[in-house]
Amino acid sequence: MTIHKEGRTLLFVLLIALAGMNWLFDYLMPQAVVMQQVALGISVVIYVLVLQFFRNPVFTVAKNDKYIYAPADGKVVVIEEAEEPEYLKSRRKQVSIFMSPVNVHVNRMPVGGRISYFKYHPGKYLVAWHPKSSTENERTTVVAKMKNGTEVLFRQIAGAVARRIKWYVKEGSQLEQGQEFGFIKFGSRVDIFLPLDCRINVSVGTVTRGGKTVIAEFP
Repeated sequence: MTIHKEGRTLLFVLLIALAGMNWLFDYLMPQAVVMQQVALGISVVIYVLVLQFFRNPVFTVAKNDKYIYAPADGKVVVIEEAEEPEYLKSRRKQVSIFMSPVNVHVNRMPVGGRISYFKYHPGKYLVAWHPKSSTENERTTVVAKMKNGTEVLFRQIAGAVARRIKWYVKEGSQLEQGQEFGFIKFGSRVDIFLPLDCRINVSVGTVTRGGKTVIAEFP
């Protein structure tokens, strides 16, 4: 387990700020021992909550070209057949994973391949489970083209709390299955669009682990 690079500066600044506030509280109210302890306890809780959000598990991904891994930790909230109008322009099986603030927020490649399409879309900040969040919220669209020519599309979608999407890919990049491709701060959603002949291995409510849970299989 490591601390993700997106959180290191924030955690350092937060540590200094909390330490400074506690020192100031002790200096101004030296006799209020109980209140000092309460303030210290609250500071520790706040710091631990933020710290756990930026945790980054380190593990080996069991690569398999027949598997589609979950791109994120979270819970499956949508499984349906849907039209993908932006790039694929065809009907696909859509699986959507909601990431709460307590989940690991690293986004990982569900399949290995070359990035054949990427686009960032500014937008709204509707709650992540809102039906229109996939098309109206701030989001990125990433398409990975596998060695056999199959293309898998996935989206990072900001939510009401998540207001910052980070991505580490560009068109032409070659990424391995399970490799980190992005990060979303403080809760959101990831959609993935799969070929219709894929077998879905999860159901609505399934808890997923990015790079570990096999959400579907190619025939």
